[in-house]
Amino acid sequence: MLLTDYFRSNHDITWDLALQTGVTHGVIRLPEDDAFDLTDASHWRTVHKRFTDYGIKPVIIEPMPNSIHDHIKIGDDLRDESIEKAIKMLPIMRELDIDTICFNWMAHIGWLRTSSEYLERGGAKVTGFDMADFQPIDAKITAAELWANYEYFIKAIIPEAEKYGIKLALHPDDPPLPSLGGVERIMISKANIKKAVYDILPSDSLGVTMCQATYLAMGEDLTKTIEELAEKIFFVHFRNIKGRSTQFRETFHDNGDIDMAQIMKTYIKNGVDVPIRVDHVPTLKGEDTEVAGYAALGRLFAIGYLKGILQASQ
Repeated sequence: MLLTDYFRSNHDITWDLALQTGVTHGVIRLPEDDAFDLTDASHWRTVHKRFTDYGIKPVIIEPMPNSIHDHIKIGDDLRDESIEKAIKMLPIMRELDIDTICFNWMAHIGWLRTSSEYLERGGAKVTGFDMADFQPIDAKITAAELWANYEYFIKAIIPEAEKYGIKLALHPDDPPLPSLGGVERIMISKANIKKAVYDILPSDSLGVTMCQATYLAMGEDLTKTIEELAEKIFFVHFRNIKGRSTQFRETFHDNGDIDMAQIMKTYIKNGVDVPIRVDHVPTLKGEDTEVAGYAALGRLFAIGYLKGILQASQ
């Protein structure tokens, strides 16, 4: 497994802490302002150089930029233009030796939590979801529309991805529920994920992001899921939770329902040797964060824990 961490495109403390914990490869988020042109290689080179000059090699793009991805998922009037921009990203990624992009199929509502005030060990704060607290938004889309939009996108981009050796890693819906108000969801079960990556357009360029806690929240047997999807796992989100889809909360990585050491042995036994990163960490006492689950200090414990498991599992 290749140890990575998640980085925003401008330097912040997470860059320093990652390097101090021995992480030198990055899952990077591209700039999301109008000054950054997704189709301009020189803009990419500037961001890429920022990382490499600091000692971090970008290897994965996450997420597919929302400025185009949202239009593609809902299939609006900007869909085709947005797909063309996504296709133009691929040769730039190849030039920079970034060979994977993590994408999802959550339209209108992305990964969702209803609270960031759940208390974990020692009073650390974590995010959680409770369907009873969910507030619907004024948007609608059906499962049939989502499948049609997914097929349209995959059939357009995968042949181009194959040309450049770029892999698309599909992230499951989080939380994995069939609907959130009028917004239906489809990437909510192992069966549906298999349909998405095997049946519509079989390709070595199309696989999954194994966000393991989301598969657990589905109610799937995580060991069997990894065994069945092993050849399609391009990227791992190393995350733990307590609970299931309608009610769950994040945990410290060693304090949830997943036996993390055992699940690492499952990956290795099944030949999964891909980039891996910790995900959704607690916010520790005295720490403030703009995005709950992505605090800086909480990553220190999580990365150290993951490194220990990786070393012990070799």
